[in-house]
Amino acid sequence: MNTNFFIPELNNQELWFQQDGATRHTARATIDLLKDTFGDRLISRFGPVNWPPRSCDLTPLDYFFWGYVKSLVYADKPQTLDHLEDNIRHVIADIRPQMLEKVIENWTSRLDYIRASRGSPMPEIIFKM
Repeated sequence: MNTNFFIPELNNQELWFQQDGATRHTARATIDLLKDTFGDRLISRFGPVNWPPRSCDLTPLDYFFWGYVKSLVYADKPQTLDHLEDNIRHVIADIRPQMLEKVIENWTSRLDYIRASRGSPMPEIIFKM
């Protein structure tokens, strides 16, 4: 998937790539491909920029998305797999660009805090929508 879709889709843009240190994400071939593609713009356990401590503070999927989706998916207590899958589809389809813009604004604030505090733990942050 990386070589057939993801890498060509990026089209050599000046993007940074961040991944966690999960074993399934750090196979030598994967890390080599990411290093070749992103160079010094790779944030990874085995990349040129180390995966940061307390990284859940810096990962929108961790600090916002999964909890948000889960709370809505299970709001009506789905009893069947079909119902659960329908809920997931609807919740994902209902995410609007404005929400994603707020997530990115919040992420930028988090990066600024981590830089200024030299990696200190973040205080409790309330995500405002």
